[in-house]
Amino acid sequence: MTTRGYTATKDQLQTRLRRIEGQVRGVERMVADDRYCIDVLTQISAIQAALDKVALGLLDGHVRHCVAEGARDGKDAEMSTELMAAVGRLMRRG
Repeated sequence: MTTRGYTATKDQLQTRLRRIEGQVRGVERMVADDRYCIDVLTQISAIQAALDKVALGLLDGHVRHCVAEGARDGKDAEMSTELMAAVGRLMRRG
């Protein structure tokens, strides 16, 4: 079995993702119920913030585990390039 940077907190991560999934279903119900636009947008903002928190946790684990391991194996430049590309993708929105 491969150990990832998030392996130790996998249960917490899955719980958080299930909570976000529930929030998304809630927004779907809000739209189906013709709820006020600002209320829907507020919930979408909360979902984005929750996803950002998950992403930051994954990045932290990646740096502490995968990038550190790659540096020990002489792959520090490759790992840094991969990390920065991932950060760049996360920062591109709207």
